[in-house]
Parts: sequence; structure tokens; C-alpha cells
Amino acid sequence: MEPKNLIIALFLLSLFFGSLSATPTRKIKARNPCKRLVFYFHDIIYNGKNSNNATSAMVGAPAWANTTIMAGQNHFGDLIVFDDPITLDNNLHSTPVGRAQGFYVYDKKDIFTAWLGFSFVFNSTQHKGSINFAGADPLMNKTRDISVVGGTGDFFMARGIATLMTDAFEGEVYFRLRVDIKLYECW
Repeated sequence: MEPKNLIIALFLLSLFFGSLSATPTRKIKARNPCKRLVFYFHDIIYNGKNSNNATSAMVGAPAWANTTIMAGQNHFGDLIVFDDPITLDNNLHSTPVGRAQGFYVYDKKDIFTAWLGFSFVFNSTQHKGSINFAGADPLMNKTRDISVVGGTGDFFMARGIATLMTDAFEGEVYFRLRVDIKLYECW
């Protein structure tokens, strides 16, 4: 190959590979949500003594644990299913507008964190249908975002982000989450 052709080939290759590693210049525009909702859900974990009030229970645990006492090491390996009341305010005794139904699993040994998969199921005069959520929940952060991955009824095909904030907790028996839902695809 002639030196001139070799230089041209190297120049074209450098342009090609340089364009692969370049960052896109297009900025992502911030959009305003088409719908914003705030709810609270109240989780009362079964501890072997509170079966009348419990709204969640451990259904899976590591070999060294049992299903009424949370595992040590940041509850690693515990799988909890829940059917929790959803309210419009932070009062557990307020009239529920729906139910939070799903599961969470404590998924790290060294950090207190969980992975969530759940739905808000509504059947009230204000809302009918469900909103579905999935994502990681690093519990030690003040606020955490999880994905809104779909919905039914009034929330058909909903997409967005839900910002979770632990609003209250009482040991390993009760916690309340504030869920600020911002939908970006509404029908």
C-alpha cells in the first residue's frame, strides 16, 4: 500500500473510531409530568405476635433465619410480600384509597437495601385501576426513585418515576412510605 493511501486510511479510521467514543451533543429536555399524585402506604410486618394487624409477611429467608425474625446482616435474603393500605395522608387510620400489593427482597449483605416489585391497586370513586412499580430501593437514602412501569384503568400504560421517602418507622414492625408519583405518559 502506498504511503499516501495508508495515511488516508489511518485518518479515516481515526475519524470513525473517534466518532464512536464521542459523547452525544443533544441535551435531554426536562419534561413536566402530565400527572402528579402523592400517596402513603403503611407496612405492618408480621412478627409472630401481630397476626391481626399485619399487612406483610416474610415468605422466604436464608437458611440461618426463620420467617418471623428478620435476618441479620441488613436482612439479606429476606423476601417479604405485602398487601398494605394506601392513604392520602400519613395517618394509618385514614380511609384507604387502595392497596399496595407486591413484594420486596433485601438484596445486599453490606448495605441496607431492597428490590421492590409492586402495584397500587385502586377501587375508589376517585381512581380505578392500578399503577405498577419496579426498582431498587437503597433504604438509607432520604429519597429514592423507582420506575413506574405501567398501569391499568385510569392509569392505562402509565410511565414515570415514583420518589419514595421513609416517612416513619417503628423498629422492624412498621414503616410508612411517602410515594410522590410523577407520570410522563398519561392516556
